[in-house]
Amino acid sequence: MPKVLISDKMDPKAAQIFRERGVEVDEITGKTPDELKAIIGQYDGLAIRSATKVTREILEHATNLKVVGRAGIGVDNVDIPAASAKGVVVMNTPFGNSITTAEHAIALMFALARQLPEADASTQAGKWEKNRFMGVELTSKTLGLIGAGNIGSIVADRARGLKMKVVAFDPFLTPERALEIGVEKVTLDELLARADFITLHTPLTDQTRNILSAENLAKTKKGVRIINCARGGLIDEAALKEGLDSGHIAGAALDVFVTEPAKDSPLFNTPNFISTPHLGASTTEAQVNVAIQVAEQMADFLVSGGVTNALNMPSLSAEEAPKLKPYMALAERLGSLIGQLSTGAIDRISVHTEGAAAELNQKPITSAVLAGFLRTQTATVNMVNAPLLARDRGIEVREIRSEREGDYHTLVRAAVRTSDGERSVVGTLFGDQSPRLVELFGVKVEADIAGQMLYVVNEDAPGFIGRLGTLLGEAGVNIGTFHLGRRQAGGEAVLLLSVDEPVTAELLARVKALPGVKTAMGLSF
Repeated sequence: MPKVLISDKMDPKAAQIFRERGVEVDEITGKTPDELKAIIGQYDGLAIRSATKVTREILEHATNLKVVGRAGIGVDNVDIPAASAKGVVVMNTPFGNSITTAEHAIALMFALARQLPEADASTQAGKWEKNRFMGVELTSKTLGLIGAGNIGSIVADRARGLKMKVVAFDPFLTPERALEIGVEKVTLDELLARADFITLHTPLTDQTRNILSAENLAKTKKGVRIINCARGGLIDEAALKEGLDSGHIAGAALDVFVTEPAKDSPLFNTPNFISTPHLGASTTEAQVNVAIQVAEQMADFLVSGGVTNALNMPSLSAEEAPKLKPYMALAERLGSLIGQLSTGAIDRISVHTEGAAAELNQKPITSAVLAGFLRTQTATVNMVNAPLLARDRGIEVREIRSEREGDYHTLVRAAVRTSDGERSVVGTLFGDQSPRLVELFGVKVEADIAGQMLYVVNEDAPGFIGRLGTLLGEAGVNIGTFHLGRRQAGGEAVLLLSVDEPVTAELLARVKALPGVKTAMGLSF
């Protein structure tokens, strides 16, 4: 039974879902990093919010960890490169708090437009300063979205309902998607020049850090109002204060800060500035939603192999996983086979699917080939870190898909390019479940790929099979299955034998000494 640790305070429904799905769960919150290191080795999964920091050091002690699930969208507290290198899947729940965060941005926009916090404080202080708080309408104003993904598109929908015009800057926004969500796609400079309100909905990356820099804030329309419910660091806070003090910026509302908790920000007590303590996801509904989603996603992965909302691995739905499982087993064994048999420096691996295999999600099949191949060189490889390790070794990875059917209704071909040339192995599924090798380095062969095997290349000549069988019998080696292929009569033949015990160096030496043997190797799957 898989075992999961919930290390941050989370809605009780998360633990309930884990148990209902057959996953053992411990709820142990508030641990120090040293305390977490002492226990993390017991767990297959770690469910967190924002308090737990999943550092490289924590991951080094997580000897059984397979998945980290973040209940929420931000994963700043997870060392994703270190997790990927260790083969740990990192998931988040990008949609569980989308509506809540979008609504908070809209609420802050209203608060800025009508100066609600200051008006409230003034009124409760006994001042009736009706003429002091002259607000602006949202109707007919232009809203500029920096980021038009899931949350940004919800904000756009609500803003259009308020009769606002919405323009958006997002490098990944297609013209078709812009039309679908009712926004005008513009450049960043166009947005800065036109927007009456600007709201940010983009992750913090090297490309987006300080996207509203002093230089870009100076390009904004005089009287602009700015809202950030996304990530601290998207705005140069010192430049924002200067803009507020000068009056160029009419107002700003931040739910997020560069340093959190924000206790001494220079923006505090600045006129026309509103702040909230990272409340974007803080509604009862959102807390329940993200807890349920992270538990469902992690349980799917640990129980059935489904991968949803992973940040370092291709998604694989729980429905897809059973269909892909036999193909991934086939792909991994083909990768292992070609890895064990290939010599010379390898600079390219190609994965070609045909027929029924080509209709499936190819990313997991490719990752399985890479994992099988690289596992012949290092033990700590799985489908998560295999693509990363291949890239680190300078191996080019190609994917080829062909929906046509040939002699078999489904095929997976794994090929490597080495200094000695290109070689490939081809496999299919027998009865749609059992991996079967059908071609080895251009030689047609029908063979299982499992257990301990002896691989022999020899000259095709009468008497060889008898001599090999006699040798194995004298050595006390029992043959499970026997597979033979050849390019042409009298040419080169290939033998694949499954045996009950690992092939020893002594046995290989005796096989290689047989007349006509060119190559002999022990294989293990």
